[in-house]
Amino acid sequence: MEEKKTVKKTTKKSPGVLIKEAYVAYILEHGERPASVFKFVKSLKVKEEVFYEHFNAFQNIENEIWADVFQETMATLKSDAVYDEYSVREKMLAFFYTYIEQLKAKRSFILQTVDMKAKPQMTPPYLVATKKHFKQWVAEVLLEGEETEEITMRPVIGKRYDDALWLQFLFILGFWVKDHSKAFEKTDAAIEKSVNLAFDLMGKGPLDTMLDFGKFLFQNRA
Repeated sequence: MEEKKTVKKTTKKSPGVLIKEAYVAYILEHGERPASVFKFVKSLKVKEEVFYEHFNAFQNIENEIWADVFQETMATLKSDAVYDEYSVREKMLAFFYTYIEQLKAKRSFILQTVDMKAKPQMTPPYLVATKKHFKQWVAEVLLEGEETEEITMRPVIGKRYDDALWLQFLFILGFWVKDHSKAFEKTDAAIEKSVNLAFDLMGKGPLDTMLDFGKFLFQNRA
């Protein structure tokens, strides 16, 4: 009997994916961004119009690369059978630990492109898409936290919790970029301490208890 030969199916990558991969490779090899789209596509032997069918600038490529990392992080989290059982605090901790793990594979590229002098409260251009995805996910986490009473939605500041968590995202990212500790153990500590602090502040505390008691006395005054 003749042996059946198995043929491996290969998935052909789209031009957009190939351009992204080539862009990362270019920066790793040259230590800087390409001088122009024209020179970049010429080195790829790709027509310029093909590039513009997928991106209108190098900034858009970087936006997609960072957004891809976020989506890969979320896919990894949601593939874990116990993820849905986590408290909202645990979900945030799991997100940051997993996100940093995903970034490690791209650290050389990131160190070449991240602006080390950027202000920690400013969202860099390459994180615009990531910010949108992150805040959409955070809105779900905050709603769940409010329903489980892990989070107290206070007047005025409660509407800014998502902004505060985005600033925390930028802080952790900036900390990791500059972290040279073994296995990035200092970043792990920064994640744990900053996330616990954030949820302690968003959770019900002594001040909330005092306000509730004051409200009770006011409503039941003689």
